[in-house]
Amino acid sequence: MGSSIGSSKREVEIEEGRRCHGLFSHIRTSAAQRRGRPLEPDLSGNLPPPPERPGEAVKERTCCISDFLPEFPRRKFPGPDHFQILGFVAKGSFGPILKVKDKVNEKIYAIKVLPKSEIVKRGILQQSKEEVIIQRRLTHPFIHNLQDCWQTQRHLFIMYDFCCAGDLYTYWSLNGHFEEEEVRVFAAELGGALGFLHNLGIMHRDVKMENILLSDHGHLRLADFGLSRRLRRGGKAFTICGTIQYMAPEVLSGGPYNHAADWWSLGVMLFSLVSGQFPVPPEPDHFSMLKQVREFHYNVPETFSPALIILLTELLCKDAANRLRNLDRFQSQAFFRGTSFDPQMLQKTPVGIILELGNHPERAARARRGLSLDYFHNFDCDKILHSPTTPTDPSPTPAAVDPDRAPVPMCEA
Repeated sequence: MGSSIGSSKREVEIEEGRRCHGLFSHIRTSAAQRRGRPLEPDLSGNLPPPPERPGEAVKERTCCISDFLPEFPRRKFPGPDHFQILGFVAKGSFGPILKVKDKVNEKIYAIKVLPKSEIVKRGILQQSKEEVIIQRRLTHPFIHNLQDCWQTQRHLFIMYDFCCAGDLYTYWSLNGHFEEEEVRVFAAELGGALGFLHNLGIMHRDVKMENILLSDHGHLRLADFGLSRRLRRGGKAFTICGTIQYMAPEVLSGGPYNHAADWWSLGVMLFSLVSGQFPVPPEPDHFSMLKQVREFHYNVPETFSPALIILLTELLCKDAANRLRNLDRFQSQAFFRGTSFDPQMLQKTPVGIILELGNHPERAARARRGLSLDYFHNFDCDKILHSPTTPTDPSPTPAAVDPDRAPVPMCEA
């Protein structure tokens, strides 16, 4: 897949360990996962610890500044003379995502706040560092740009461009489905982003509508590289991770799999965007989902054009070896006849339906997906942004937010 980035020896050892312990030995499905939240990979290479005994005290795992270096440099959170906190974008997997204004360059950013204790407790320290390593390599018009990252004593901070339009899932839920002409633009942009990633040897592993952010003009930005993986040329992965209804059959079965799995996820997304429903409803566990995917015949609605049917048939091919899995083959599909894949040409025309739905009265509520505003009103921003003075953290962090000010409102954009 073009020039690949070699993974470390440690990564290879981890994958070998997974095969020795069995395909599903590391997976623990929760109610949150069954609702469509991404599954997190076990990067420890070991079997999960035994369950805690009743009454047994939980010993908190400690972490040091050096554990997160060099990917996360030590730095205090910028003070109110530099950063103005405008509100909350969303609640992330581990903590809030803040909307901030850089007073120096007058730009708006989104900052993901990650408690280091949670990162260490869940055994995803290496994956958190890998996310930053990967994103620092990526500069592409249809990929969400990383701007900066750093750490304080207790938290990691990852700063991105702010996409005020929100994510594609919100608009899909508002509109029910999109027309093929609109989906053609989405497909061309996302296909270009995947082709770029795969040429660098990077799998995204969680392609879904929720991870597609939108620019002011309605064009796509592939986001959230928290599950991404660098893979050698010809290499395979074995971790079951992603969001269950988007997972390729080879991922659900525990591998081996490669970049072709991302193209399957793209096929699921395109099917859903046009039809208004997923080709296969999500099941509560991997075994049931794999059985459904293997047995299900992907009969597309008669309303789909022949060109779209052919494209989806090639993307949703259960045999990864025969699946459409590279950008050249993707671009040559009849569905894209007359479509330019040049990023500048694609972005010249705003996506009308996105601009129209941006003013929908229910957009802000749909974007929260049922999350109560109480979470944000009760959130102690001053506590989060402070890092106490300790022997390993000699300089105190000044308050970035006035603790006496009113609660910061949830961002509606």
